[in-house]
Amino acid sequence: MSRGLFIAGTDTGIGKTHAACTLIHALRAHYPGVCGMKPVASGCLQTPEGLRNEDALALQAAGGNALPYEAINPVALREPLSPHLAARLEGVAIELAPLRAAFEALRASHDAVVVEGVGGWMVPLAPGLLASAIPQQWNLPVVLVVGLRLGCLNHALLSARAIEADGCRLAGWIGNRIDPAMAALEDNLATLRELLPAPCLGVLPHGLAPAQAATRLQLAALN
Repeated sequence: MSRGLFIAGTDTGIGKTHAACTLIHALRAHYPGVCGMKPVASGCLQTPEGLRNEDALALQAAGGNALPYEAINPVALREPLSPHLAARLEGVAIELAPLRAAFEALRASHDAVVVEGVGGWMVPLAPGLLASAIPQQWNLPVVLVVGLRLGCLNHALLSARAIEADGCRLAGWIGNRIDPAMAALEDNLATLRELLPAPCLGVLPHGLAPAQAATRLQLAALN
């Protein structure tokens, strides 16, 4: 397995963090040193220790290590907006080089680093810089998280097409049951398995914590 994976999502709010934490727990069953990373996070809350993002804190906890928060989330933005807008409001310049340096520091001391993106595949980080540049330039295989709800087929297929068009490798996808009452769930899953150009790594049940959901993932399916 690659020493790094990029977790992309079909949209905002479809459970990238839940899937990333689940994947971290699954990997920790096989590798002693696994951590998560959220290079850029908006919607952070002010705490006595500084700005903190709920998703980044979840990744930090899933890794089960004592890494400083800033190592996991180098760019923390207060406003719950697209990163390029939040950064502009706060006078922050988002650049890829320092993010890459933070990633390489984590990779040097871990067996695997699970890097969670922000929003969907093509979210702007800064003028001329999209979130997709992270897996492109860091040469990371991509795991696509598909939020299982009405409309997921279109979002998943468009995301997969964009990932491959950008020259990245779609290593697999994870279904996340964000809508427990989704109609025709199995039929939709069968369609995704048929049409997505990568294997399904697993389907995460609604409401099951990452540590318990980790057994639902099949790491051997990573291509």
